[in-house]
Amino acid sequence: MKSLAITVLAAAVALGACTRKSSSDNSVPALSERPLKEVVGDRFLIGAAINTSQASGSDSIGAAVVAHHFNSVVAENCMKHEVIHPAPGVYNWVSADSFVDYAERNNMKIIGHCLVWHSQLAPWFIYDENGDTVSADVLKERMREHISTVVGRYKGRIHGWDVVNEAIVEDGSFRDHSPYYQILGEELFPLALQYAHEADPEAELYLNDYGMNVPGRRDRYVALIKDLKSKGYRIDGIGMQAHMGMDYPDFTEWEAAIDSFATTGAKVMITEWDMSALPTVNQGANVSDRVEFEKTLNPYADGLPDSVSAEWNARMAAVWDILNRHADDISRVTVWGVNDRDSWRNNWPVRGRTDYPLIFSRDNELKPFLKEASKK
Repeated sequence: MKSLAITVLAAAVALGACTRKSSSDNSVPALSERPLKEVVGDRFLIGAAINTSQASGSDSIGAAVVAHHFNSVVAENCMKHEVIHPAPGVYNWVSADSFVDYAERNNMKIIGHCLVWHSQLAPWFIYDENGDTVSADVLKERMREHISTVVGRYKGRIHGWDVVNEAIVEDGSFRDHSPYYQILGEELFPLALQYAHEADPEAELYLNDYGMNVPGRRDRYVALIKDLKSKGYRIDGIGMQAHMGMDYPDFTEWEAAIDSFATTGAKVMITEWDMSALPTVNQGANVSDRVEFEKTLNPYADGLPDSVSAEWNARMAAVWDILNRHADDISRVTVWGVNDRDSWRNNWPVRGRTDYPLIFSRDNELKPFLKEASKK
């Protein structure tokens, strides 16, 4: 087993409020640290989801931090369906092209995200002119055209694609409210993989989901991957989204999931890694009009107390330790955002929340649990 490793739903929060400085400014702490990609070496890829400001260079600090520390990037939002294919025959390539160009200039492995997802899906794709859901044949053709066009545009340039995203729920059943599943059923998976492979036979293909520690979801994915691979479909990796909190996931379950996915022959990828430092919200509660409740769920608006920061870092260090022990099975770790200001976890699920979930602070300082490793 390798001796050293480094670990990583909504729209991203850009760095617009951050003061812009020259990317070579020595006052940016992240740029004075040893690059994480150098610390990791060839053990696995260390990546980040980046937004359009970073890819375009308008957030020059963010772009410089990513180029300094990471050797892989994933498109946070610009390749999602509603953005890249908002209307029939209409493709918005500007942001996606900028993302790919930025990654290539910085010699990064590029991950495309994502081809099939029930969320952030342009409504026209599923409905006809009368507002009725389209037939299976129509959806198949629209899927084929979308996947072949998007994947084909970047053929030979994108290393791998999240082909199907968030398709299975906690009990192991398929997400029945997904219009893809409602129309196509389980045929969704082989079709999506087939279309992607035909568009770029060299690109790696992945399935990606959250809560992969939950036994029902974990076991269904293990069975699904083995079944699809046995039938000749290409599946190179399984993405274990790592959206965490101070009280979830159960790390014993999470580590067991890594072991389980490794048995499929697919690469294990830790994707979308972040950890909220705030109290976990019961999303079943009606929080929209409960002002006092909202205040209790945003307790650190002016900064994270030292005691909470220490607890957060200890918990992240535990994740690091798990990844270190399983480095032979993990091919990529991707943080979901660059610094705390970027994270989608701000303002979610309650408006006004200020969170601290990423490996770099709002001032682009590497968090303590990784800081020492960057000096070795």
